[in-house]
Amino acid sequence: MIKSIETLLVDIPTIRPHKLSVTTMRTQTLVLVHMVFEDGIESWGEATTIGGLNYAEESPAAIKTNMDTYITPLLLQEQPKNVAQAMLLLELHIKGNRFAKSAVETALLDAQAQRLGVPISELLGGAIHSELPVAWTLASGDTVKDIAEAEKMISDRRHRIFKLKIGSNPVQDDVKHVLAIKKALGDEISVRVDVNQAWTELEAMRGIQQLQDGGVDLIEQPVAATNRNAMKRLTDHFAVAIMADEAVLGPNNAFELAAGHYADVFAIKINQAAGLRNAALVGQMAAVAGIDLYGGTMLEGSIGTLASAQVFATFPNLAYGTELFGPLLLTDEIMAEPLQYRDFMLQLPQAPGLGIAVDKEKVYKLRTA
Repeated sequence: MIKSIETLLVDIPTIRPHKLSVTTMRTQTLVLVHMVFEDGIESWGEATTIGGLNYAEESPAAIKTNMDTYITPLLLQEQPKNVAQAMLLLELHIKGNRFAKSAVETALLDAQAQRLGVPISELLGGAIHSELPVAWTLASGDTVKDIAEAEKMISDRRHRIFKLKIGSNPVQDDVKHVLAIKKALGDEISVRVDVNQAWTELEAMRGIQQLQDGGVDLIEQPVAATNRNAMKRLTDHFAVAIMADEAVLGPNNAFELAAGHYADVFAIKINQAAGLRNAALVGQMAAVAGIDLYGGTMLEGSIGTLASAQVFATFPNLAYGTELFGPLLLTDEIMAEPLQYRDFMLQLPQAPGLGIAVDKEKVYKLRTA
């Protein structure tokens, strides 16, 4: 039985300003769900968002309010017997709230995996990979700084895949910025862009052509997520891979996108899919439809990053790697030991549950709500 559920907000500054087309982040608010069970097991989940309401319809404050007001009382009253029953209960009584549902499922799976003495990935079919390639996002907006940052990452063997956040400047300015970085890093280094829905279809036609000609190998969500027909036209027109991110919300939505081949690549995010099992299902549907996969992030801390990694490790083919660098963007760590990044890879822990223990005392000390 579930003894208690507490949702905490923890603010941690970023190592440098992180510029998106919709906002500039200087602090990340981690939304953590802490569960305690009658058998003594303690588990964690994370529902962290990007940039508050600038990015999507859920904010840290709203997630905590809905957890405290609706989701936690429902789970404590009904006491579902297993993860599947718990998530069905939430689906029947709670509309939307995909991030909160993902955090709840993560905590429930973490607890169950601890009881069984296995990693969460074993509850999803088992890990195929013991390490995952990790991209780094260059988001200072300054070409010289971004080149220097990337070169240091390569030298330190941290990252050799780089994504640039663009879309807040005129198209030609952004293209010039990206191509200068691509030229400086060379052909052996992968450079991608994330437009965060900022371009019109006409702007995308102009920008993508130049980026493709300059050697960029992935264009993420160039137009609005709701403009699926434009995404398909761009996908059909260009040789460079077009990736759907904000457009991929969960199994039902992903099925339609996969069946119509509206993109070449799907970014899989456990929070956007409303949970780990849904994220795994989205990945499976994409693979059946011949759509490549990319392990996405909401810039979560270590809990959400580990939960995502447990899912992504079960995918046979992650053609475009992952973006699980969230903890590296933060100035503080909430785990008893930091995640291991080496040789351009995130090492997947093999211990039960999430794989690494949370520093509970530190989390409660840092909490802001």
